[in-house]
Amino acid sequence: MKRKMSFLLVLFLLLAAGPAEAKKHKKSGGEKTTAARFDYYLLSLSWAPNYCAGHPGDHSSECQTGGHKAFVLHGLWPQNDNGAPPMSCAPARPVAASIVSQMLGFMPSSGLIQHEWEKHGTCSGLSSGDYFSKVEQAFKLVKVPGQYQHLDRSQKFDLSAVEKSFAEANHAPADAFRISCHSGELVALEVCMSKDLKFQACTRSVRECSAGPVLMRPPK
Repeated sequence: MKRKMSFLLVLFLLLAAGPAEAKKHKKSGGEKTTAARFDYYLLSLSWAPNYCAGHPGDHSSECQTGGHKAFVLHGLWPQNDNGAPPMSCAPARPVAASIVSQMLGFMPSSGLIQHEWEKHGTCSGLSSGDYFSKVEQAFKLVKVPGQYQHLDRSQKFDLSAVEKSFAEANHAPADAFRISCHSGELVALEVCMSKDLKFQACTRSVRECSAGPVLMRPPK
């Protein structure tokens, strides 16, 4: 009888603990990641007309004629003052459909959204929802000077002039913006931001175009 009572007591305790343990497991199994060591963020905005000219098979919203896409949100990347930035810091679950739907208003494809979460978001220490909320917030903080939004023909711009115009338009430090290029064409504008999304000076770890003038094709 005593043994039977002991068995029943143990069974009761296990059943009572079950929901609590399940709840605990569900909470710890959330998608929030452990932050890698990094010093600030790098916001990357690609110049759509140049990208699309080099990728005629891309039929995403970035390259659709009539979309008049200019600087397009590529991603928000953890960056270090010195050395390589952290990448692919943890296994990444698929980004929720609701988040993808929201971000397709700013990024050209669901594939890019998932890629950015896997490669960069998993190093942020944030859940995918909080990470993409931060991505959207960072993108909305950047004001694009009018001469680039309304470009009507291919032109070459001095890269330092482009960086300066962005700094002035955003009341930011002069070296908070960097231009990357390939074969004399502007590839992307990269914006250095603190972890709380304040404009800050870029460090030497951020690549910069070594050419003089860079070609910018007009939006279509």
